[in-house]
Amino acid sequence: MPLLDTPLAQDLLKQMRFRCIGPTRGGRCVAVAGDPVDRATFYFGAVAGGIWKTEDAGTTWRNQSDGFLRTSSVGALAVSDSDPNVIFAGMGESCIRLDVSHGDGVYRSADGGRTWTHCGLADTRHIGEIRIHPKNPDRVYVAALGHAFGPNESRGLFSTTDGGKTWNKVLYKSDRAGAIDVSFDPKSPEVIYATIWQAYRNFWEMSSGGPDCGIWKSTDGGDTWIDITRNKGLPKGGTLGKIGITASPAKAGRVWALVEATEGPGLYRSEDFGETWNLVNDKTDLRYRPWYYMHVFADTQDADTVYVNNLEMWKSTDAGKNFTKLPTPHGDNHDLWIDPRDNQRMIQGNDGGANVSFNGGESWSTVYNQPTAQMYTVTTDSREPYYYVYGTQQDNSSIAVPSGVNDGAIVWADCYAAGTGESGFMAVHPEDPDIVFVGAVGSSPGGGGSLQRYDHKTGQIRLVNVWPELHGGIGAGELDYRFPWTYPILFSPHNPSVLYTAGNVVFRSEDQGHTWEPISPDLSRADPAKMGASGGPITKDTSGAEHYCTVATLRECVLEPGVLWAGSDDGLVHISRDGGANWEDVTPPDLPESTFIRTMEPSPHEAGTVYLAATRYKLDDNTPYLYRSTDYGTTWESIVGQGDQALPHDEFVRVIRADPAREGLLYVGTETGLYVSVDDGAGWHRWESNLPVTPVYDLTVKGTDLVLATHGRSFWIVDDLTPLYELIDDPQDGSRLFKPRGAWRILPSLFDQWITTEGKDYWVSLGKAATFHAEIDETGQVRRTYLDAGESEPRGVSVTYVLGEDMAEGFSVALEFVVADGELVRRFEPEPPGREQMNDDDKAYYSGPWITAKPGINRFVWDLRYEGATKVLGNKLSASASLGPLVVPGTYEARLILTEPEGESRTLSARFEVRNDPRSGASQSELEDQLKAVLKIRDQMSRLHEAVIRIRSLKKQLAHWQERSDLEEEARAAVTDLEEKLHRIEDSLMVPGEHKDTFGLNEPSRLSQKLASVISVFASADARPTKSALEVAAKYTGAIDEELANFDQVVASELAEFNTMMAQAGLPAVHA
Repeated sequence: MPLLDTPLAQDLLKQMRFRCIGPTRGGRCVAVAGDPVDRATFYFGAVAGGIWKTEDAGTTWRNQSDGFLRTSSVGALAVSDSDPNVIFAGMGESCIRLDVSHGDGVYRSADGGRTWTHCGLADTRHIGEIRIHPKNPDRVYVAALGHAFGPNESRGLFSTTDGGKTWNKVLYKSDRAGAIDVSFDPKSPEVIYATIWQAYRNFWEMSSGGPDCGIWKSTDGGDTWIDITRNKGLPKGGTLGKIGITASPAKAGRVWALVEATEGPGLYRSEDFGETWNLVNDKTDLRYRPWYYMHVFADTQDADTVYVNNLEMWKSTDAGKNFTKLPTPHGDNHDLWIDPRDNQRMIQGNDGGANVSFNGGESWSTVYNQPTAQMYTVTTDSREPYYYVYGTQQDNSSIAVPSGVNDGAIVWADCYAAGTGESGFMAVHPEDPDIVFVGAVGSSPGGGGSLQRYDHKTGQIRLVNVWPELHGGIGAGELDYRFPWTYPILFSPHNPSVLYTAGNVVFRSEDQGHTWEPISPDLSRADPAKMGASGGPITKDTSGAEHYCTVATLRECVLEPGVLWAGSDDGLVHISRDGGANWEDVTPPDLPESTFIRTMEPSPHEAGTVYLAATRYKLDDNTPYLYRSTDYGTTWESIVGQGDQALPHDEFVRVIRADPAREGLLYVGTETGLYVSVDDGAGWHRWESNLPVTPVYDLTVKGTDLVLATHGRSFWIVDDLTPLYELIDDPQDGSRLFKPRGAWRILPSLFDQWITTEGKDYWVSLGKAATFHAEIDETGQVRRTYLDAGESEPRGVSVTYVLGEDMAEGFSVALEFVVADGELVRRFEPEPPGREQMNDDDKAYYSGPWITAKPGINRFVWDLRYEGATKVLGNKLSASASLGPLVVPGTYEARLILTEPEGESRTLSARFEVRNDPRSGASQSELEDQLKAVLKIRDQMSRLHEAVIRIRSLKKQLAHWQERSDLEEEARAAVTDLEEKLHRIEDSLMVPGEHKDTFGLNEPSRLSQKLASVISVFASADARPTKSALEVAAKYTGAIDEELANFDQVVASELAEFNTMMAQAGLPAVHA
């Protein structure tokens, strides 16, 4: 059985969690909807990130579709007006920009988005709109554009009358044109308007418009249709393009149409159900880049108010004659839902996310709480302990996101915009992480191939384009150099002074872009037919997104200086073995022409070995293309796998990476997720775990972390690959302990322990806000789910172990951590049996952390702390004060102790390193002095707590004596005297009684609180305790010693005398 098919490997991959680090800066959104009843509930669909819901009016959002959808692009959403629990989602957006992702039909939810069921139309691929009948939630209309990259039959307008169980194609024009919009007349829902759009896209052009475009009308619920494209008032001649349409809910018969056309383009209005029309506004701002917009929306209550979403959002209150700009949180505006009963309540979708308004768009909720960023590329820097992750976000800026932070929540303030690139690669200077080079086509001035040198120290951006020549309005073939939307930028792994980039030619710079030297000829096919101006027959669109015949991927071999690999977007592979002086065409002979070479990945293990990932999806071919050469490109072998080990036949690939630590370990990012191979591509396994379905555009291995750039769900990290490495090296069955990779010793936030441990909260530390839900996981530790922030790696060392079938029933397990010399630091055992049935006090006393003892893979994170002080049942302050100190840097050992029912045990052990935070500046001796001081205080706190426990036990026993009716007066007086003395001692040590968790604001602090505060002072920073802190500690320690001596005296004297008295009376003693 292949390794990744074994239960152990599958269990391990499932347990290795991905975490999203952000950015929580929204990505593109073209589908929104609102609940018509619950005013705080809204939905949006991300173009590659699934379906999201808010129940607090946009304050926070939660994904609703993970685990249900097979694709991630949402093109349309509709909530039933007659039953708000019924929601339909159409997959695959119809704003077919260069990075458009396909869908797989229609999904339905009957429970407000909690669960989803696929209900057909899988081959429609791209859906523009969904409308639900206002009185019947089972009657639905779907406007399907169909395949964006080729002809197909599954396009047009579809309807269902049984909630999606069956569908009928009710309007169809041709296999090259599909439905893009549909609208009811709300007062007469049997009257339906639909528009047809003829459009396509491939690698080198997109086209909007053609003879099949038009407007259609039905008066019988979609059974029959009439073509009203050339009705009176609409353009009579010329070519039509994309058309948006909406019927006014506020005035019967009023219809709006926003028309792209060669003759008479603009906004049209009909007052007679589409029989005749008038051009009411031909303002260019309403139809800028028509293939991308043309979204028009009638107000639900005011017949003269109409909205147009374009680069800006526009509003007219005079029936379309004049428009004013309505600012939104982000440009490039697409969808709008307006409450049918309150036109001030709305949700709008744009290229920055979704935003809610309750005042008609005068103000909006934020888009900085949506982790739906579409990242193109990923790279990392050399900072420690937290490296930064860099990438470019579609329709936003390039960004740097820390891989972690001290307080757990990676908020927007922790990130920074590293330049303004939305589309390109990024290259961080190997010796100075403040210097970053960014590809910024589409989001920067400076002409073609915008290349930025960003300096984080100064915040300055210097444009260092190879050839800063403006290219607007012309095709790529007319340019001196052709740079695509996403062109390579990289530093040489052998010389940090050498920077490479490529358009259709490879360039090298040794002065950070001040001068560039071409080191190759044109490495593309340079087909003139594929280098024209894009846009179609009506509106040209020369943003640079369709620049073709260029080098798309460039890498230098890490094992051999000067060995360069280049792959073009039109299907050529070249190699240079002399630093670019000479190039050889080594294209795989069976690779079809015009195949886009996405990745060239030189092996980090074998010189001459290279991996190639390519795609033809924009030629309507979703086949995965993966190759390997072991002889510098002389021969090639397909590595898509075979049989049930193969990549799915329709799962096209975007990136392949080889793990530097294990030969044969490969990762592939596809349009829906991540695949892994441990046998050099012979077989593949989908790695799901908690990674959502979303396009994975780029990957990088940083140390022992795998970092993903998703194009719809921001950045994700798998923190520790070492268990996978070890399983590859030794795929043994049975119980085992994987070697931990070690950890950084990082001091937590000063107020870290004050934050909510269960439920919802809005702050992670003083001065830092983030919304999260906290819950106790299976190890008794707090796990937070952040709603508007990225997730940092858990502090501490992660331990993975296997409990195999070799363990007898009834065995016990423990996990210990010891210093290298054998001194025990901490011991963990499983959750006490029956804890769930305990009362709250007992549960708190027996709280975690604890380890799990499941068959198969178990994982545990040790927080690098010593055992804390003894806890006191029912006292919350004592529990928080019992937190042990952090260990010092050094070598430690994990010991997994397995004990059979007969008592025989065996120990599995593995060593690891704890490293000092490089930002700390504290020496080893300082940290050791601090540890000794804190341990001394901890031990004193334990003595105090143990005394309190004994005192409370005595008081309970004495209270029982007070209740006895047969007690002599002398004995009763002795009980009272004992109680008073014990109470005075307890009152000095700790607030008497249980459940006392005040902060010392309404009664004096006791010695336990005072000593706990000293621990906080001692451990507040990586430093020796201050002189005054030591003096205060000595003062409190002395006072505690005195009270403990008093207690010992009471036990040895008064209690002994009382017990003698009880013995003489033949009564039982009170035990201390």
